[in-house]
Amino acid sequence: MRDVPTGVGPYMTRVGIIGAGNIGSALAQGLVDRGYEVVISNSRGPETLADLVATLGAGATAGTPEQAAEAGEWVIVTVPLKALDTVPVAPLAGKVVLDTNNYYWERDGHILELDEKQITTSQMLQRHLPESKVAKAFNHIGAAEILTAGAPQGTPGRRALATASDAPEAAQFVADLYDAFGYDTVNIGPLADSWRVERDTPAYGVRQDADELRANLAAAER
Repeated sequence: MRDVPTGVGPYMTRVGIIGAGNIGSALAQGLVDRGYEVVISNSRGPETLADLVATLGAGATAGTPEQAAEAGEWVIVTVPLKALDTVPVAPLAGKVVLDTNNYYWERDGHILELDEKQITTSQMLQRHLPESKVAKAFNHIGAAEILTAGAPQGTPGRRALATASDAPEAAQFVADLYDAFGYDTVNIGPLADSWRVERDTPAYGVRQDADELRANLAAAER
């Protein structure tokens, strides 16, 4: 039985994942476990993902980033920021695209407009994908916790995660997906405000319920 979010179309069960690191792999496992069909990709080629796909199970296949972008009714982008320009554009037009990325200059190299706080990481992806509906998601929880820290609706102290999007339907889609994974949602608002849950903010990487997350978002300073 599928535990499928319904915020953007009731049967959007084919997911493309661009990036097969810790976050991408954890999300892929969670999605396969919930009945989704997943096409996962990396920069090194589908053949390098054989072991991962075998672990994920029958709902997963490996592809190129282009194939993942084409196959997914919605798509997760979980690559280092220095690789954003390699994300396919045309196949993602009109689709909800979840951005899990965070800026680590130690890994990504210095990016001036981020260093000067002129833009958020999700705005960078939205700029690269002008016809997609980008939403921030799963960027402030550790990969190892994604599959273990959720709880049923109504559980006291249920952990909450934040999202942000310029497209209300994409934010609602993330909220439904969070709920399927066992999390409450706090909607930050537009992508321009998603810095409130980026690296080195009070909400980043912290276990918190919805009220605590709202307080941490409000306390963030840029």
